[in-house]
Amino acid sequence: MNKHDQTLMRVTMALMQVSRAYKSAADKLASEFDLSQATAWPAAMIGRLGESGVRPGTVADMLGLEPSSVVRVIDQLIDGGLVERHEDPLDRRAKLLRLTAEGKNRVAKIEDALVPFRRKMLKGVSQADLDACLRVFEALNTSVKRFDETSKS
Repeated sequence: MNKHDQTLMRVTMALMQVSRAYKSAADKLASEFDLSQATAWPAAMIGRLGESGVRPGTVADMLGLEPSSVVRVIDQLIDGGLVERHEDPLDRRAKLLRLTAEGKNRVAKIEDALVPFRRKMLKGVSQADLDACLRVFEALNTSVKRFDETSKS
């Protein structure tokens, strides 16, 4: 294996390790707001994706989950009074999810707690390095999506 391929291997290994470690730490933070790790991030994603509502499949996509695995979690959020399900005015067969007032309150608290958490986790990383990291993640995401699309056919 040449040096470039070794670097690619190290980058992908580091990406998986950092992803798991960050998610574990963020899950601990979310648990302080009476939400399980399974419900906290879908609720936050529904809040981030807009007031007009978001389809469950979009939430699943953004979280890297299968749509079928998000259904039960969304039901829990609805039962807990944090999320409402509405008909999509553009397609009555589809549903849109929106945070309730309590859901907005809870998600706002999580988002407020994430600001200092992210600052602490990324302390010492320059803006230029963060920008470069985002460019790499976007390129990798594009490549992975392209691979997924071509491997389905």
